[in-house]
Amino acid sequence: MLRLVLRRLASLPFVIVSVTFVTFIVGYLAPGDPILALMGNQRDPALYERLRDIYGLNRPWHEQYLSYLGGLLRGDFGLSYRFAQRPVLDLIRDGIGVSFALGLAALTLSVAVGVPAGIFAALRQNSAAERGLMALMLGLFAIPSFVLIPILQWANYQVYRAVGSALPAAGWGRPEHWVMPVLVLSAASLGYIARLTRANVLEVMRQDYVRTARAKGLRETRVRAAHILRNAALPIVTVIGPSVAFLVTGAFVVETLFAIPGVGFLSIQAVGQRDYPVIQGTTVLLALAVVAMNLVTDLLYMALDPRIRVDV
Repeated sequence: MLRLVLRRLASLPFVIVSVTFVTFIVGYLAPGDPILALMGNQRDPALYERLRDIYGLNRPWHEQYLSYLGGLLRGDFGLSYRFAQRPVLDLIRDGIGVSFALGLAALTLSVAVGVPAGIFAALRQNSAAERGLMALMLGLFAIPSFVLIPILQWANYQVYRAVGSALPAAGWGRPEHWVMPVLVLSAASLGYIARLTRANVLEVMRQDYVRTARAKGLRETRVRAAHILRNAALPIVTVIGPSVAFLVTGAFVVETLFAIPGVGFLSIQAVGQRDYPVIQGTTVLLALAVVAMNLVTDLLYMALDPRIRVDV
């Protein structure tokens, strides 16, 4: 286990260098001048040169990139163009808590509903209840979030017309603000986890060791818990692990359309304002989250299936 952790930590610098280099080059070659966008209608040449000097944009690209890498080693993500030279790390710190809470709530709902739904469908295979449930899960997985949001808002408006009270359409800060964003953010992963769980449970149920366990006279609850569900959980863990990283770092569409001040909303604003330091910072954050959750997934694999420890 320690060897696995050390190997993943050793690969982390290569991941960071690759991600930051690609993001930096894309921003460097992108059309438009971020300083002109920052200045707006003010076209003072002296101020323009001063701002380029503050942000280091008057230096060659390789010096800018090496300076950025040196800042990352010190925990410095640079200064935002849009927010008056405010450190990028402060902006990310303000939004990461909101994105983490929203993503964790969505993931909890996806797993808490999707896994039992998939198990129920597998145990009731070819029944009317199974067909209806899987059709619903397929619909949740297939409908994009930018389509699901107007549907929920329309339904919310109909509720308001009927009873005179409804959920807030946007905003953040009160408990009722959580309902629609969490439903939208969890919909696709809920449908996918349910269908994946059903497929894995059905596959495991056909294995010889399950038939052997039943032939030995084990109780059905024991067979399902110890033989079916535990072995079917491995592929599900593979999906859940990386999903945590992407949900926690913020759903761009959901946070933007619901005006939620998270990392996703910050990133969309940064793209529109050519705020490349913020874009780079959120990209690095996403890369770190993916690496961390892949490591957690591997450790969970080892806990669920001891045979994997031999190969690590």
